[in-house]
Amino acid sequence: MKTLSSAHIALIAVCCGYLIAPMGLAAVNVAIPALAADLGATASEVGWLPTLYMLGSVAFMLPCGKLADRVGRKKVYTAGLILNLLTTALCAMANSVESIIFWRFVQGIAASMIFATGIAIVSSVTPFDRRGKALGIVASCVYIGLTAAPAMGGFVTDLMGWRAVFYIQIPLLSVLIGFVLIKLKGEWKGDTESGFDWFGSLLFMAFSGALVFGLARLPQVEGWLYCIGSLIALCLFIFHQDRSRKPLIRLSLFRESRVFSLSLSAAFFMYASNFAVVFLLSLYLQYIKGLSPSEAGTILLVQALCMAIVAPVAGVLADRFQARIIASAGCILVAIGFVLLTLLDQASPASSVVIALLVIGIGFGLFSTPNNSAIMGAVRQAETGVASASMNLARTIGNLLGMSLVNFLINRLLGDIPLEAAPQAQLMVTIENAMMLSLVLVVFGIVVSIARGRESHTG
Repeated sequence: MKTLSSAHIALIAVCCGYLIAPMGLAAVNVAIPALAADLGATASEVGWLPTLYMLGSVAFMLPCGKLADRVGRKKVYTAGLILNLLTTALCAMANSVESIIFWRFVQGIAASMIFATGIAIVSSVTPFDRRGKALGIVASCVYIGLTAAPAMGGFVTDLMGWRAVFYIQIPLLSVLIGFVLIKLKGEWKGDTESGFDWFGSLLFMAFSGALVFGLARLPQVEGWLYCIGSLIALCLFIFHQDRSRKPLIRLSLFRESRVFSLSLSAAFFMYASNFAVVFLLSLYLQYIKGLSPSEAGTILLVQALCMAIVAPVAGVLADRFQARIIASAGCILVAIGFVLLTLLDQASPASSVVIALLVIGIGFGLFSTPNNSAIMGAVRQAETGVASASMNLARTIGNLLGMSLVNFLINRLLGDIPLEAAPQAQLMVTIENAMMLSLVLVVFGIVVSIARGRESHTG
């Protein structure tokens, strides 16, 4: 029997981690109505559940990427899996929505450790001419996790309650941790000479935290002050990184490569548009259309299933053709899907949601892998950890912005009304406004994706 190479073992380890992490996120989104009813959560508290998860992921993404380059990508990846296991168990045992919100924030930190290092590990052991295919497989695993999550979360919630959505992840994470510790040999590092930028890390955390809390409190004066503070922290972070001898990210990367900077920008806009879709459509299908969690979950798997099928094909195409052509075509399909979602109303059949998610899923599958391959191909081998973290940072900041905007709409239009008591008309207006915002973000993504130019790969 042929033994697996280190590249194959690394790919299996990363793919499994990228399967489980999004599964936990999307499955919990489907279980939120049951969780809210059991713990008496208000609409605004429910909005914080995915938002603070994303905050934890964003705030620690760059520090974890830099730390992985210094101490070892496998070490940080494994530590992220262990922390994810612990926080999942604590969420399952929590007796208040406040406790779950806190542990979801910590779980977001664990996600940053996993996603900042996984692609860097795969890129470190995969030959250049097969990198697009490998990244396509990784992307497909993320989407398979997202595909399984809504249906799994819905059925598990129906059968055993919302806590089981957390408990079911524990054995999966335990097996994966054992596999990584026993089978994944070796270590991969990048820049081991420079020190760790603690001040830059604190500035970036201040920026992301102030942005989230500021958007949630707009248009109050407190919200504007937070947003101004966020902008100041971001400017200080950029100023500090440009002059630091040990930056978290070398900002000259953005000036050296148009492909790198614009591919990250495209990822930011596309993921900002898409992150809140499962959360919002879960509310739409359960509260407005009256479907059960399992029925809603089955419908919501359509988008991720299409992404899982299309992503590997797009990865192979990215090894042969210009990424911007394939990725930009995907962006246009996503825009068409969001146009269909903006037309939803209380009388729309569930099949309208299925058709829109089908189009968005195909579009996102075409966009993500070529875009990721373009990013990783634009940097030096020693900086793949930071590039991987930057790529995931663009995704998670986009996710965070998208969810923060939704959180703002929920606070403005629904406020502290218990979610199950919220008037359908107000909930529908919230969903309609959110879908329109998403469409605007996709249009920006199309423009940036087309403008990136031809790729030139760095060895």
